[in-house]
This record gives sequence, structure tokens and C-alpha cells, in this order.
Amino acid sequence: MDRMRRPIDILCAGELLVDFITAEFVQTLEEATLFKRIPGGSPANLCMNMARLGNNTMLVASVGNDDMGGVLRNYVARLGVDVTGVTQVEDPTTLILVTRSAAVSNFQAYRGADTMLSIRQFPYSRFEEIGIVHTTCFALSRNPAQNVIMQAMEKAKRANCLISVDANYAEKIWPDRREAQRLVAELCRLGALVKISDVDWGRLYEDEKPSPDAVIDHFLKMGASEICFTLGADGCWVGNDHERHFLAARSVEVKDTTGAGDAFWSGYLTARLDEKTLLECATAGRKMAELKLAHFGPLQDKVERSAIYVDLV
Repeated sequence: MDRMRRPIDILCAGELLVDFITAEFVQTLEEATLFKRIPGGSPANLCMNMARLGNNTMLVASVGNDDMGGVLRNYVARLGVDVTGVTQVEDPTTLILVTRSAAVSNFQAYRGADTMLSIRQFPYSRFEEIGIVHTTCFALSRNPAQNVIMQAMEKAKRANCLISVDANYAEKIWPDRREAQRLVAELCRLGALVKISDVDWGRLYEDEKPSPDAVIDHFLKMGASEICFTLGADGCWVGNDHERHFLAARSVEVKDTTGAGDAFWSGYLTARLDEKTLLECATAGRKMAELKLAHFGPLQDKVERSAIYVDLV
């Protein structure tokens, strides 16, 4: 079976949590007084956005056996995501305070249930039915989630799933930078499709001004199959062993940047599932990110798949 045409389009493994985002644009949390509660977590955001676009999605995550844990699980399920892999545990539901920003947000995480993944949550008997298995640096930053997800990725590779990772590294989440670099390299060895922003690259490799070619070469040399290097308002680069392209960003009235990267990746991966070209995947991702940037809070429950292809010739 072609892995891009499997019954389950994507399984996302990692954090489902509560984002408390400041109601107004602020630079620091010290300035914040009012917050809006929004379902969050990068893998969960990706999973929900791909469900909004009509994909068949599964989420593996842990939330607290508390009121917010139930709220989150129900919200994700309402969007059509398969939540059989979402477990409620005794640790409290993870929450993050986030500054609403037109550029890069500041945040403070209060970790709990998101780290408590177990092997039992993964549908190993169904991996051959899954097209893409995705995770993030945030999800990999602590055990037991780290060990469990890496085991799942090895099994996913053997089942010929496409591995996807958002290298959204932040030192305050994962102080051991070398360990983070090692695990990203391990995922590249599995032929991963890598998404990384310029901000995340600087945090992970302590290199503030890399050339796009250097970034793409770095991951390709480790075995990655495809790289997307996002530059915020300066556009993005995509590349593999055969081609490289730059796609400029377009002007958008930014309501909030939180979740824009996850929205981009949902458009990108949806286009990839639809067998679009590398540049077309980036273009679809850009459109989905634009929809999110222009909206504060979650997108509407359904986004027409055709909407992300309006810019394709």
C-alpha cells in the first residue's frame, strides 16, 4: 500500500494542553492581566488543523484526570480527531501562559500530564494503515514521553510510515541542548521530514544567521528526506536531495502568531498527501498559515481543502 494513501492520514504524538494567551498584545508576561483559554500543544494543533482540512487524524497525548483534561479531549474529538490514544492521568493538565504577539511570543510552561505517555496509547497493530507519524521537540523533551515516542518512531519507520518532526526547540523546555540535537539526528536517520524555524534553529544550534543552504544541507547529511526552513515574515525555504525553492511571505494583518507554524505544517502535509510538488506544498502551507495569522484563537471547525490551493497555477 502507498504510504501516502493509507486509511489514517496522520498520527500526531505529543502535547495536548491549555494555552492561556494574553487578550492584548504585550511584550512580557509581567504586562499581562487578561488571558484567553485556548486548546493548544503543537502536535494537537497540527492534528486538529489537518482534521479541519478533511484528513483522517489520530492523536496520542496525555491530559489530566481533571476538568480541563476532559474539556480538551472532548474539544479535539468534536473536530473529528480519533482520540482513542488520548489518556487522562493523575498528573494535572499541562498549561502554558503565552504572550499574544505579532512576531515571536514569550511563554511560560507549567508541565504535568503531557509527559506521561505510555506504549499502550499507540496503535501499533495499525501502523501500516498510517501515512505520517509526527512529533515535536517539546514532546521529546522529557521522559517517559521521550522514550515512548522514539520507540514508536522506530516502529513507524519499519511500517513504512513517513516520519515528521517539528524541531521547535526551546531551552526553557529542554535544557539539555545536546540531547535534543541527538534525538533530532536520530529522527533524521529515519528519513524524517523536518520543519524548523529560524528562531528554533538559533535556539537548537546556537547559530543566529545560518544560510538556508546550510540548514538544508545539515539535515540532509543526517538522513532527512525533506526540509522546510521557515523565516516568519521573510518566507520559507524547502528542499530535498533534488531541488530547493524559496517562497516569499505575503502581507497579512496579524492577529496572533501562536499556532501559525502548526497551521503552516498542516497545509504543507495535506498537500503532500495530495501528491503536490515541493513548492506547491510550501504554497499550501503559506495559505493555511495566513488564515491562522489573521485569526485570534482556533480556526473554524472546517476549512475547505480547496482553500489552501487557491494560489496554485
